[in-house]
Amino acid sequence: MTRIGVLQMTSGIDPAVNAETLVDAIGEAGAASAAMLFTPEMSGLIDRDRTRGAASIVTEDADPVLAAVRVAAANAGVWVHLGSLAVRRPDGKFANRGFVIDPAGAIRARYDKLHLFDVDLPTGESWRESAAYVGGETAVVVDTPAGRLGASICYDLRFADLYRALSNAGATMLSVPAAFTRPTGAAHWHVLLRARAIEAGAFVIAAAQTGVHQDGRETYGHSLVVDPWGEVILDMGESAGLGFAEIDLERVEQVRARIPAIAHRRDIPPVTTVA
Repeated sequence: MTRIGVLQMTSGIDPAVNAETLVDAIGEAGAASAAMLFTPEMSGLIDRDRTRGAASIVTEDADPVLAAVRVAAANAGVWVHLGSLAVRRPDGKFANRGFVIDPAGAIRARYDKLHLFDVDLPTGESWRESAAYVGGETAVVVDTPAGRLGASICYDLRFADLYRALSNAGATMLSVPAAFTRPTGAAHWHVLLRARAIEAGAFVIAAAQTGVHQDGRETYGHSLVVDPWGEVILDMGESAGLGFAEIDLERVEQVRARIPAIAHRRDIPPVTTVA
């Protein structure tokens, strides 16, 4: 049994303020005997004003939020899945990048969000993540004290084939840091996260952004931990803060033995279209 922490944030436009929230949460997680802390997508900066926000997006080695989190992880002796940061790539373009950091402060894994959120919602909201960001090209799993972690970010949640690949690679936990909008969150958040857990027979940990942000956007909250049977064992509602859950890898073994769907997977043959 491994205790994990989940941080629900309302990140703003000042990376220094967001870094302080992250550092405090890492210290609290360590004091509460959590082995690992999970944080949301865009933990270091949320700013829909792209001109203003771009001034705070720097290369990974120059990012003050990442540096502060690495120091805090080492001080607290806690693993951290820093859900994602906006980072400037060597080519000058941006990546939405998550990091897994060990208790020595070393970066064990990086994951760039594969699927970019380009949608027009019925509410009139329009989002074009691809206007500023470049999608990743690699799926990632990494071993942690709580199990083998398969990484994803937010909109990735809608693409079941990613989670199939991660569980085929041995993932027993799936991380889905997010900044879901309120309309899409209310409609799809719980059901999609539970489906991913059931399909993979794995724990799903989804640290989320919540509330009204400085840039005017609203996010859904409801950071969740879902067990391999699809049961919600933590739902943090809409308030920012820190929550805890227990990860028991024996539960993964029990569920996968009960319904061995992973063992029954087949490559899908060509589709026959009948007119």
